[in-house]
Amino acid sequence: MLRFLGLLLVIWLVLTVVGAVVKGLFWLAVVGALFFVATTALGWAKRNDRALPPGR
Repeated sequence: MLRFLGLLLVIWLVLTVVGAVVKGLFWLAVVGALFFVATTALGWAKRNDRALPPGR
């Protein structure tokens, strides 16, 4: 699961860079940045779930 989230992070990062570099695609940079932050938060939450002992 974390490997998939890492792949998504790379994809969002590439979209953000392409959106920032290509003139007129600023919206792509914004969408990529939003998805990057959302995926990071999801990965952080999944990582912290494993730290809890079973039954909690």
